[in-house]
Amino acid sequence: MTVDVKVDQNDLLKQLTTELKLNFKQVKSVIDLLEEGNTVPFIARYRKEMTGSLDEVQIKSIMERWNYLQNLESRKEEILRLIDEQGKLTEELTQSIKQAAKLQFLEDLYRPYKQKRRTKATVAKEKGLEPFAQWMLTYEASSVEEQAKKYINEELGVESTEQAIEGAKDIIAEQLSDEPESRQWIRKETTTKGKIVTSVKKQELDEKGVFEMYYEYEEPVSKIVPHRVLAMNRGEKEDVLKVSVVPPVDTILAYLEKKTITKAGSPSEAYVKEAIEDGYKRLIQPSIEREIRSELTDVAENQAIHIFSENLQNLLLQPPLKGKMVLGVDPAYRTGCKLAVVNETGKMLYIDVIYPHPPKNKLEESKAKVKDVLNRFKIEIVAIGNGTASRETEQFIADIIQEGYKEISYIIVNEAGASVYSASEIAREEFPDLQVEERSAVSIARRLQDPLSELVKIDPKSVGVGQYQHDVSQKKLNESLGFVVETAVNRVGVNVNTASSSLLQYVSGLSKTVAQNIVKKREEVGKFHSRSELKNIPRLGAKTYEQCIGFLRIIDGEEPLDKTPIHPESYKEVNQLIKSLGITKGNLGSKEVMDRLSTIDVRQVAEDLGIGEVTLKDIMDALMKPGRDPRDELSKPLLKKGVLKLEDLAVGMELQGTVRNVVDFGAFVDIGVKQDGLVHISKLKKGFVKHPLDVVSVGQVVTVWVDSVDVQKGRVALTMLSPHKED
Repeated sequence: MTVDVKVDQNDLLKQLTTELKLNFKQVKSVIDLLEEGNTVPFIARYRKEMTGSLDEVQIKSIMERWNYLQNLESRKEEILRLIDEQGKLTEELTQSIKQAAKLQFLEDLYRPYKQKRRTKATVAKEKGLEPFAQWMLTYEASSVEEQAKKYINEELGVESTEQAIEGAKDIIAEQLSDEPESRQWIRKETTTKGKIVTSVKKQELDEKGVFEMYYEYEEPVSKIVPHRVLAMNRGEKEDVLKVSVVPPVDTILAYLEKKTITKAGSPSEAYVKEAIEDGYKRLIQPSIEREIRSELTDVAENQAIHIFSENLQNLLLQPPLKGKMVLGVDPAYRTGCKLAVVNETGKMLYIDVIYPHPPKNKLEESKAKVKDVLNRFKIEIVAIGNGTASRETEQFIADIIQEGYKEISYIIVNEAGASVYSASEIAREEFPDLQVEERSAVSIARRLQDPLSELVKIDPKSVGVGQYQHDVSQKKLNESLGFVVETAVNRVGVNVNTASSSLLQYVSGLSKTVAQNIVKKREEVGKFHSRSELKNIPRLGAKTYEQCIGFLRIIDGEEPLDKTPIHPESYKEVNQLIKSLGITKGNLGSKEVMDRLSTIDVRQVAEDLGIGEVTLKDIMDALMKPGRDPRDELSKPLLKKGVLKLEDLAVGMELQGTVRNVVDFGAFVDIGVKQDGLVHISKLKKGFVKHPLDVVSVGQVVTVWVDSVDVQKGRVALTMLSPHKED
């Protein structure tokens, strides 16, 4: 039969609208804008009127779901064509395929028609036993053995009635295993009533007992949480564990028998039952187990990637400590602590090394050198990396501060990924004359000054805020983390005259090559004086210019609007607005500008200028706060002047700490001792907490109380539930 497989795109858009609970115009606008080559950050920031102010995450959700639906429709077309070519396409099957909402169900429908490799059933069919199998399923009253004799054929390899019966059972078993409705029911039944069971396979491979909890473990499939799925998968991959899904076998066999055996008591009933059991245990059960495990892994991976992405976003958007002279210290024992002084703009002024710890123990010499640096460069903050010898170095710096430098503070900086950066090509280009460890000290200082600018130089997977990141799809993880970095960079905006190519390549529309071309041009001719000069950058065409330019800032340029997030496409309207209010561009951000703008009738002015109200509000916000940095609204890093040891902690002690990592089961908080303390999900706040991310985020400064201390194991349990008052 000939079928029309083309689907109206509007029908897909309507489906998407319903699924995402948005209106049709929003969804269609996003798809149209994406297909025109616009980037997600550009659409989110400069096409709010068209999208109804959807943010980057919502736009990305539309894009991903649209791609899924497009792929689903393409697969439907292909399957309909393949079945039609076999001459087996019916009206009913066509409708089922067209209405399939998931790829999984679509593949179930196609399964009976899929070209298979040689199976027991295909061999039996080659021996001419298919009619015999179909006869068995009619449940006639005559003898099965007598009927089987008709199919004995030595030329085809059927030498006995037993062989004929076995072949017929193989055909029935495969036929049952391909039946879409049964597979759907069995998959659901196994998911809701089955258990995931683990046992130890090779305990000797688990020296530290990492997987001890799973040596003998079971849990309902429907209840298992994502991080346990990933832990089991890792244990299985490392050959420590055996993992299996145990289904409700008796219930499933009873269902298949009831569905398949239409006449009880017939001579073929016993043989069909055997075929059902064989078909389920040999064909259906292993296949369904793989599908369920794959689905559990997908959910777990998505959750792990989501947590990593949220943590990374919060880390990247940590408030910068602007305008501070910083001493960066990369701690170590044998190779010494590397020192780097970085000025207010991030320029390195000084590099050295000291040996305050064993084995060299040059304590007094090291103190003198640090004091000289503090005095000579008017240091305001010391940034200490949290790696090897961090706590000893913290004590060393704290002692110096107590000796007449009380106006100086210090902070422990998470140096995860600093060594990766230091050995990278980017670092070698930036500091060709420095040793790897010296580059680390510069990176640590700069992370404090501007976390975003420094962290974009590092592979996001190396920044230390993940959970099972090595156990998930690296392609999916890279895409998600890349999107997070891109979103963070574009929300903040980039100073085009100071940004590295590492930072510029995350700006909307800019490729790595164009980012490098911008830096090269800047180095050749000096700083840019206007956004329009960027039109002369090689390979930065009109479309790229449109996508990137609103996110690039020129702070002291010829055009004051160039330092704002206002897009040049709106400059004409902005100039009209400024003129009508009688204010000057040189006065942006002043009280006068704020007063004038706060009195206007937004609806009327938007109409007069021929722009949308949402766009006008964004323009007004930019004119009132031209240099606004969204990171400035977040809590500032926790600065310190004294040291705390694990032995100093007592149960009930109140402390302030910085959230370093958020995982499924709680949050790790740096309270200034060697190990981060864990606040279990049950101790984050009073009442039910669905996920720790709903309560805390990376970089947040929180008040905690010590719940328990294990000095031997170096573990601290914390609580955010105040012992003194109701939360």
